[in-house]
Parts: sequence; structure tokens; C-alpha cells
Amino acid sequence: MRKHIYVAYTGGTIGMKPSKNGFVPAEGYLSETLAKMPEFQRSEMPAFTIHEYDELLDSSDMSPADWQLIADDIDRHYDDYDGFIILHGTDTMAYTSSALSFMLEDLAKPVIVTGSQIPLAELRSDGQTNLLNALYIAANYPIPEVTLFFNNKLLRGNRARKVDADGFDAFDSPNFPVLLKAGINIEVNHDNVRRLATDPSFKTQARMRVSPVISQPIGLVSLYPGISADVVKNIIQQPVNALILLSYGVGNAPHNERLLEQLVNAQKQAIIVVNCTQCFRGKVNMSGYANGHILQDTGLISGGDMTPEATLAKLHYLLSKADLPIEKRKQLMMQDLRGELSRK
Repeated sequence: MRKHIYVAYTGGTIGMKPSKNGFVPAEGYLSETLAKMPEFQRSEMPAFTIHEYDELLDSSDMSPADWQLIADDIDRHYDDYDGFIILHGTDTMAYTSSALSFMLEDLAKPVIVTGSQIPLAELRSDGQTNLLNALYIAANYPIPEVTLFFNNKLLRGNRARKVDADGFDAFDSPNFPVLLKAGINIEVNHDNVRRLATDPSFKTQARMRVSPVISQPIGLVSLYPGISADVVKNIIQQPVNALILLSYGVGNAPHNERLLEQLVNAQKQAIIVVNCTQCFRGKVNMSGYANGHILQDTGLISGGDMTPEATLAKLHYLLSKADLPIEKRKQLMMQDLRGELSRK
């Protein structure tokens, strides 16, 4: 039976049209463009339904409220389709794919986030390849995770990062292998997908449900040589519920007593402080160096090899669960929930 895929166009470059002020989203333009492309109508392709959102957003304007809108949209249509494509701008695509990976609990169908660097209707657009492959993969290689497809690579959504502002190979997964490569042959890395939809035991799970996310005040500080303790002090004086600290290397910080004092103060204020590395690859190991131990002694927790995008999304997810005590939230932050964190 021919699969049927739901395509949600939230905005972004892929469906934009030229104007005197540059490319802009335009109602109905994406559907009109696709209707003129016969390759999307071939018998080998799945059927698909496009839903263009009433307010098409540049992804720079995305917020947790928009993550909720997308998650609820998938929930409403979950039983009617075999898979879901989310068309999204590239700037915050990694944040949205990370957030959806946590919000969509007991997911048993593919959800692929994709977009393009050049609008679909323009010459040399990468949008045609990205969308066509995403549809084909959702129908024929149904990996039941939130993933991100770009430039012939399917990445785990909460492992993806935007790495190139204006190149076609815009996304990478620095600490986790690619799930699928779409070359002459489509190659699935079966050892790294969480579970295939064809696994009979997977179908016995409860229906997918959405865990609501409420926007949370979360601070983010990147350490740099000579950083003042007042930078952290001013942030934790605000009504923040969590702080992401981007530290050096494997989780090191300067031996600055005033700075460390502010991190201790954050713990006293029930602010969750997560230590993530500034490095593109690798993970936090605060026991490796003395200057990592000093951070560990303040009571902050390790982000391991989570991306900053996944860390932020996971904090929103856990902080939105009002019944969770803070120690449980800390425990879950250090636990692999959706493949976002390596266990070793």
C-alpha cells in the first residue's frame, strides 16, 4: 500500500519567493512550486499532504511555543499518516529537532525535519533533493525517531548542529554517527537507530503522546579568558531556572574563587547548572584535570557529549514537568532519554 506522509511547512528558506527586499515566505508558494515538479508525483514516491502554517516563520523567530505548535500538529494527525516531514528554517533547525525528540514520547513513526539553503523554486536549490529524499526515506526507511535530513545525511535530531552558514553541507552530528546516507544506494546504520518500526515489539507500545513544554528562563554563559564573576552573578540574579555553562575542553574553568562562588550560589538558589564543552567534538570529563574538579565541587552536573541545542531543549522538557523535584531533574539531565547522550 502506498504510504501517506504529512508535510508541515512552518516557514524557512525552502518555501520562500523573491521580493524587492530579498526572499520572503509567501502563502501557497511552496505548494504551487511542488505541483510543477513531476518527480514528486512519480509512482515510487509516497502520497503526501502539505499543511502550510497560517503564520510562516523565519526560524530565527522560533520559540518553545512554536515547538509546542508543531508537536500538537503531529499529535492531531498522528493516526492518519505513516510519517511526518517538518519543513523548517535552518538557523534553529537543530533546536527544534532536539525539542521534538523529547516532547514526542513513545514515538513509533518517522518525524524528519528538513529545509534548504536555497528556496525550492530557485535554480540550484538543495530543497528539491532534501525534500524528495526525506519523503522517500520516511516512507521506505521508517526510523521512529525525530531526525534531521540535510545534504544526503539523516542525523539523529538531538545530535545535530548547524556547522555552515551558507554551504549545502550545513549540518553535522559531531558525537554520533550518521543514521542513514543517501548516495547511489541508501545505507542505514542499523546499529545506531534506536529501534526500527518493523520491530514487532515496538508496535506494542502506547500511542505517541506529547509532553507539553512551557518556555523556561534559561541562562547560557561561555567561558573566556578573563571572564568576570559578575557575568554569572548578573545572570543568576535574574529569575532563571537553569544555567548552561560552556566550559573549556573536557569541562575546565579558571580557578577564580569569585566565579566559583557564583556557581555555588546558583546551586543554593535551586538553579540547575549544566557543564557543556565549548568544543565541537568530545565530552565533559570533570575528573580529568584539577580545573575540572573545581567545577564539579560546586555541585553542577555534567552535560557529557550533549550539544548545547539538545541541552537547552532537554532543560525545557524537564523543567516543564512541574511535579519533578530538582534532584530528579538533575538525575534525568545526566541520563540518556532519547539517544542525546552517550552512556560511556
